[in-house]
Amino acid sequence: MVLPRRLPPAFRSGRNWVALSILAPLGMLAMCGLMLLDLRRDAWDKAEQTSKNLLQVIERDIARNVEIIDLSLQAVVDNLRAPETLAASPRARQMILFDRAATARDLGVMLVLDENGDSILDAATLPARKVNNADREYFQAHKARSDLGLYISKPLVSRLTGAPIVVLSRRIDKPDGSFGGVVLGSLKLSYFSRLFDRIGLGQDGGINLYLREGTRVVRHPYAEADIGVNIAGTPNFDRFVREGSGTFVGTSVRDGVERHYAFTQVSTFPLILNVALSTREIEAEWRLKAFGIAAVVLVLCGLTVALSLLFGRELRRRAEMHAEMARLSRTDPLTGLANRRRFEHAIARAVEDARRTGKPLSLLVVDADHFKRCNDTYGHAVGDEVLRGLARCLSASVHRPGDLACRVGGEEFAVLLPGTDADGALSVAREVHEQVSRLAVPSAGIGAGAVTVSIGAAVGLMGGTDAAQDLYRRADAALYEAKAGGRNQTRQAVPVGAGNGAGRVAA
Repeated sequence: MVLPRRLPPAFRSGRNWVALSILAPLGMLAMCGLMLLDLRRDAWDKAEQTSKNLLQVIERDIARNVEIIDLSLQAVVDNLRAPETLAASPRARQMILFDRAATARDLGVMLVLDENGDSILDAATLPARKVNNADREYFQAHKARSDLGLYISKPLVSRLTGAPIVVLSRRIDKPDGSFGGVVLGSLKLSYFSRLFDRIGLGQDGGINLYLREGTRVVRHPYAEADIGVNIAGTPNFDRFVREGSGTFVGTSVRDGVERHYAFTQVSTFPLILNVALSTREIEAEWRLKAFGIAAVVLVLCGLTVALSLLFGRELRRRAEMHAEMARLSRTDPLTGLANRRRFEHAIARAVEDARRTGKPLSLLVVDADHFKRCNDTYGHAVGDEVLRGLARCLSASVHRPGDLACRVGGEEFAVLLPGTDADGALSVAREVHEQVSRLAVPSAGIGAGAVTVSIGAAVGLMGGTDAAQDLYRRADAALYEAKAGGRNQTRQAVPVGAGNGAGRVAA
């Protein structure tokens, strides 16, 4: 292969090109590996954040409902001690004791049991529905101990409704401190199903709620065989209890699936909640991307053997890039008009052309009226939109290929008009005023006519070495005459020798 002579010596050696063709794919493979690791980390970070967010939302909902039921139970215990409650009629007693129960979501039944386990008060009916729950675990626990506080039962089936429930209960003491019965409220397991069914966790994902002693209260997706199973002593559950809250990756004893667990205790209650996502499903999307990226990288590595053949194309690309950079260096980035650098080159060239051809050269200097007030009132973003709108107005006002609209700084613009006399310049100025009168920025509430410009016009005198500066200076002086005269108008600079001042042309 023959390489161009202008290349540095290191790139003229065929051996170096062979080494480069080997090193390039190795570098691409290394970069690919780093990128894939980064994508995998992003997938895990996203899964962990999603799990934590779900866990927080679910935990708050469950805690709120349990707390409402518990407050209702405490109210019953407190009110039973009041003499006026015992003296009230059965209907009034029911209203006093159970007035808060209606606010609890998915509350099943709410009963007061006497020391024998018989129902004596019922929130739903009067008289109370007959049932004896002396054999229930929660009843026996309260009977045996007076310091249990709120007791949450294992899942069971209601003897009154036949629905799967968990029972929340508190002990009732007689005046002498002896066991006087239990007040209970049941929470339907259907509440958890409705809460969890709105959440998609993938095929192998799951949500579990456990009692602190290890009994599973509910699982999503629901499986009846899982309800009431005790998993105390398993590595995952021991970690739930030991750490209280956090995340980790572990294998489920239920089905052997590796999952990412996010877990927490539900408020201060003896309940542990976890959200589990399958690690395979967490990485599924990443694997798909990894296969695609790996395929692309392999193709690119194959193409590197043809780097020497693409060298000419690279040189052309660089030339185009330099040309684009040169264009950008002459363009105002905000408005897309020519910038001051290009304006200075253009006016110098236009002066030379005018001297050579004897044709007139005119210049308009355009300045937005009260632009600082606009920026202070609406902000710089709206100010930038106004400047872009003025740029469009100027571009729409010049029609010949040789005319040039420029932004020379801030809110000041210039329009260079080669081969144009004073009348032509004033005609263009009137067109600029007309275009600007229709400019509006609806998003900021700036309507048509709110934005105005002042214009200074000058026709060139091509004598002297600083003709370009003189032309700009006279146009700028005319602009200030327009500002001083009330703005929203055009003033024409009087030619040298014709007297002082400037002529006025109304907008």
